[in-house]
Amino acid sequence: MSATAAPTSRTEPTEPQAPPNAKALRQRIVSLDIVRGAVMVLMAIDHVRVYAGVPAGGPTPGVFFTRWVTHFCAPAFFFLAGTAAYLYGQRQESRTQLAKFLLTRGLWLVLLELTLLRFGWTFNFDYAHFTFAGVIWALGWSMVVLAALVFLPTRAVATIGIAIIVTHNAVAGRIFGGESASPLSRILYAGDGFEMAGLQVAILYVLLPWIGVMAAGYGFGAIMRMPTERRRRLCLTIGVSAVALFVLLRATSVYGDPRPWPPQEGPMPSWLAFLNTSKYPASLQFLLMTLGPVLIVLPFLENARGRVARWLSVFGQVPFFYYVLHIPLIHIVAVLISLVRTPASTGLLVGNYPLMPPELPPEYRWSLWQLYLVTALVVIALYFPCRWYARVKAQSRNRWLSFL
Repeated sequence: MSATAAPTSRTEPTEPQAPPNAKALRQRIVSLDIVRGAVMVLMAIDHVRVYAGVPAGGPTPGVFFTRWVTHFCAPAFFFLAGTAAYLYGQRQESRTQLAKFLLTRGLWLVLLELTLLRFGWTFNFDYAHFTFAGVIWALGWSMVVLAALVFLPTRAVATIGIAIIVTHNAVAGRIFGGESASPLSRILYAGDGFEMAGLQVAILYVLLPWIGVMAAGYGFGAIMRMPTERRRRLCLTIGVSAVALFVLLRATSVYGDPRPWPPQEGPMPSWLAFLNTSKYPASLQFLLMTLGPVLIVLPFLENARGRVARWLSVFGQVPFFYYVLHIPLIHIVAVLISLVRTPASTGLLVGNYPLMPPELPPEYRWSLWQLYLVTALVVIALYFPCRWYARVKAQSRNRWLSFL
């Protein structure tokens, strides 16, 4: 999402106001677009990795960082979605309009995750025996919750979000955990999967931590409306503090992640294990490790220029359009490669792989250079439809285009 913002104020505005500096405002939006665009490129690396048969991390630095670098995607995606919601709300006449938009868009995302995107991942229509609740599912429900929260003062929304991020490792696991967790508990925090009315549902992204991340991002929107120097100072202060807190918590292992450091066993070197925090569900340490650098880099991108910045900003303007396209494109490329390299394994790619992966033959796995080459080709191919759609979206007043 991209939006305009109003000047800073000590009271909650009820009407949109003109920005004090249109050029500075444009630069702030570009910085958000560049970060979102970078997130989409990293996301492509991870999803190509899935179809390449490369494990999600490992004891060698190449495999480990191929997965680790993509950990920035979901936190930035949720956090900046909250920020964009705040900025979008400044253009609306009332918070009711913002809430209605978040509610309808959130439910639309959930519907697409369970239908179109699930097909893009699997290339089959066996919905009854396997339904996948992934990142777009959690993003949609987080928007639905945010639709209710926006009627509170912005500071209250931010406080709720930060409280969820900080406390969920201690509180949520006790409330929603356990082998006998109900379907609702599994959706909220326990994860795994459940069966209901003959429908098998696999939960990858539980809701509670991500609702908090989006709410915190909504509060961050107020910072993006501040004067340039104060905004930059706060971004750096918050970002550096988050990284420092991550290092402290990780080094002491006193709180914030179920994986202790240093590891008590396993082949992974200690220095890699320091970064090997838990994503499912996203722990406090995981979120500090990923969101801190995102906030640090934002001020340095406000004046970004050049071809790379322009390319990334295109993806950042239409992130969901990119997401909808990139999964089936990667899947098609993987099928074509399998037909050439390992034709006997191709049938696995039109079943429930990679969501319920079978044992792949050793010869199927791609090398890392093949993985990154395919990623580069996919990203280049996606640039042109994304550039076209970004122009259409910018020139059109059709509100339905905001849903894609």
